[in-house]
Amino acid sequence: MTASNTISISRADTRTSSGDLLKLGIMVLLWGFSWPAMKICLLSISPLWLATIRFGSAALCLFLFTGMRGELRLPVKQDIPIIASVGLLQMIAFTVLGLIAMTKVAAGQAALLAYTTPLWVSLITVVVLRRSLEKSQLYAVIAGLLGIVVVISPSLLGWQSAAIIGDIMLLGAALCWSIVIVHVKQHPWHGSPLILAPWQMLLSALPLMIIALVTEGIPHINWNTELVSLLVFIGPLATCFCFVISLAVGRRINSVSMSVATLGVPVIGLFSSIIFLGEKMTLAITVGVVLILCSLVGILVGPAKMGKARK
Repeated sequence: MTASNTISISRADTRTSSGDLLKLGIMVLLWGFSWPAMKICLLSISPLWLATIRFGSAALCLFLFTGMRGELRLPVKQDIPIIASVGLLQMIAFTVLGLIAMTKVAAGQAALLAYTTPLWVSLITVVVLRRSLEKSQLYAVIAGLLGIVVVISPSLLGWQSAAIIGDIMLLGAALCWSIVIVHVKQHPWHGSPLILAPWQMLLSALPLMIIALVTEGIPHINWNTELVSLLVFIGPLATCFCFVISLAVGRRINSVSMSVATLGVPVIGLFSSIIFLGEKMTLAITVGVVLILCSLVGILVGPAKMGKARK
C-alpha cells in the first residue's frame, strides 16, 4: 500500500483526493448497510446486548489500533466532559433508543428519522445558543419538520402505539446526537478525537453490559455464521473502521461537505432495507424522504454559500 492510499489522521490537508472520496463512499455505504444488519441481529439478540457487543468490539479494535500507532494514553481531565457526552449520549442513548425503536418500526424509516440531526442542531442553535437562522435555513427547518410529520403520519392516523413510541424514540435519539454535535463544536479539545475514541466506546460498552446483566442476565444466543458475520460487520467495520475513516477524511475536507456526504447514510439504509428486508417504499416515506433530505441539504449548504458570498 502506497503512502497516498493510507489513512492519515495526524496531519490536516486541504486537498480532497480521489482516495479520500473513495474512503468517504465506503464509510457511507457501511453505515447505511448497518441499519438492516442491526435489524436482522435484533431477531437473535436484545437491543442492550447488541449495543454492548457493538461498542465492546469496536473499543477493543480501537485500543489495538491506537496502541499499534503509539497513541494509546489516558485522557486528560479537561476532556472528560466530551468523553462523557459522546459515550453516554451519542453512543449509549442514540444507539439504544435506535435499536429499541427498530423492534417497533422498519429499519429504513429508523435510519431516516435518526439522521435528522442537522435539523435539531439548527433548533438547538436558536433556542439554546440564541442565534438566528438565515431565511433559507428557516424554510429548510420547516420543510424538515413537515417531512417528519409526513413520515410518522401513518402511525399517528392509525394510532399504532408501538410505532408511535418507536418514532418518538428515534427523534429522541437524533436529539441526543444533536446535543453532542453542539458540544463537540463548543468543547476546547486537549486530546485528539482518535485518542479519546477508545475511552468513549469503553465508557459506553461497560455501562451497557452492566445494565444488560442486571436487567436481562447472561444472553442465550443461538450463534451461527450469519450472526457472527453481521456482528463483525456492525462492530469492527461499521463502527470502528468507519470511525477512523471519518476522522481521517474529516480533517481533509470541509465540514459541510462531510455533513452532506453523510446524508447518503439514511438513503442507503432505506433502500438496503427494501432490498434485504423486503420493506416497502410507501407514499408517506417517499414524500418524507424528499422533504427531509431537501431540508438537511438546505440547512447544511446554505451557510456555506452565504460565507462564500461574503468573501
